[in-house]
Amino acid sequence: MRRLSGILLGLSLFVLPSFLPGDAGEPARLFAQEPFTFDGEVAMWSMAIKPDKISDFMEVLDRVKQALEKSDNPNASRQLAGWRVVRGARMPDGNIIFTHLIDPVIPGADYAMLTILYEGFPDEQRALYDLYAGAFGAALGSNVGDVVADFSD
Repeated sequence: MRRLSGILLGLSLFVLPSFLPGDAGEPARLFAQEPFTFDGEVAMWSMAIKPDKISDFMEVLDRVKQALEKSDNPNASRQLAGWRVVRGARMPDGNIIFTHLIDPVIPGADYAMLTILYEGFPDEQRALYDLYAGAFGAALGSNVGDVVADFSD
């Protein structure tokens, strides 16, 4: 019984704020992301996307691009120039791996996709969150580092 009450308390702390009245900025408070920055020259991060939600995720990526294209942030155009996303293999659970390749990393630039979306489309925060969250399967990991050998030269 003690465990059940702990679970119910935890769920209420997560779910209850979504039912509280608020202003137009409520989704930003509820679904805000911490800054997602990298220390290094190159970064990669992978995520699993649900196979039946690939088109939703592609829409999210397109909206991230649109938001960066119209952004007043001086880092935005540099982020666009070095950000690629690769569709990879199907995992045993059916999810598809998508890997973000950032080369070069822009020092101090925020790569949090929800933050970029919220800044670019402030009136669509809830819808964009739902689209992204509905497609997201799992975070698979990231790697950041400096180039130690460049064979392109």
